[in-house]
Amino acid sequence: MMGLKFVDEIINRKSALSKEGTGRMFFRVMSIETFANQHILDLVAYKPGKPIDETARELGLEPDQIVKLASNENPLGPSPKAQEAIARIASGVHIYPDGASFNLRNALASNLGVDFDQTVVGAGSSEIIELLCHALLNPESEVIAAKHAFSMYPIMAKVFGAKYVEIDNKGDWTHDLQAMLDAVTPQTRIIFITNPTNPLGTVVSQEEIDEFMSKVPDHVVVAFDEAYHEFATNPAETIKYVRDGRNVIVLRTFSKVYGLAGLRVGYGLAPTQITGMLHKVRTPFNLNLVAQEAAFAALKDEEHLSKTVENNRIGLEFFAKAFDRMGLEYIPSQGNFILVKVGDGVAVFKKMLQQGIITRDQSSYGLPEWVRISIGTPEENARCLKVLESVMKS
Repeated sequence: MMGLKFVDEIINRKSALSKEGTGRMFFRVMSIETFANQHILDLVAYKPGKPIDETARELGLEPDQIVKLASNENPLGPSPKAQEAIARIASGVHIYPDGASFNLRNALASNLGVDFDQTVVGAGSSEIIELLCHALLNPESEVIAAKHAFSMYPIMAKVFGAKYVEIDNKGDWTHDLQAMLDAVTPQTRIIFITNPTNPLGTVVSQEEIDEFMSKVPDHVVVAFDEAYHEFATNPAETIKYVRDGRNVIVLRTFSKVYGLAGLRVGYGLAPTQITGMLHKVRTPFNLNLVAQEAAFAALKDEEHLSKTVENNRIGLEFFAKAFDRMGLEYIPSQGNFILVKVGDGVAVFKKMLQQGIITRDQSSYGLPEWVRISIGTPEENARCLKVLESVMKS
């Protein structure tokens, strides 16, 4: 009865009752947004790279006429071993997957030198970030990250009502770890260190990280987001902090170097007191059967991984030399993408799009003069550069 009285009160107080010309009665009910959390309504949704099919429809082109260099995907595709695993498992998708993802987690633990219980998997490393925020954040907590960092950090912080503290990068576009330390308060719960960082492609050194970790307080979890780890020329060793039982989590993904972006497979490595919390808040069967089997198979394909890394190295050199010749400023990258300053990033993005090349303007990252170009095959890179040169001349 109390519920009905409450509804009646809302309708009487907030709804307008009126008559149409036919005499039929109707009322305008309050929008459900009236009852939503204001910090959710204020969010700006994550904007992914423009899809190929959508671009083809808009331009009247066939999908194979489009070159997508916007989302840092693997231009060589998935591992052949992963493709075989997908075909092999297809007839069994009517059965629920292993809820513990035992085979994949066991392989990760063995390959990376951690205990099985120090692993957690999810639908991309983005889900691991969300699980971490579920476990640690509330409206009294704070998150620290670098400026121009992955846009899911502020989104997730705000979803849980936490304060998001953004720290300016140093002059070389790298994280200012000392400034991050200086920003720590008793309310700080997570510091995100993206290494290599996206969209900048810069890295912080082992020496800088070791110095930082010697000072970070125990009430803070350091999240090392290493989605592009395999592309870095001299990546820092952070898993040692997991083995030492420090309050860290190392985040990695199968979306980039392993070419499984469409299956959404990510993983985290952390001490058991952290992974235990994440397992409690994850949904049942959060990693589907096909994703588990494909990722397990991809781990064994070292040849495909080597080819991907080499293709990326050649592509980065190709664009760097071209930008030097064109007199364009760019940020040397250790990811599978490169950021270049073009003047008006949105305008250049749109003009290149009209010629079937999808890049990523960086206005949403606070870099309106820049576009990010993912590394493609040599043929895709050459076509992208040709279109960029024509756009810049025009």
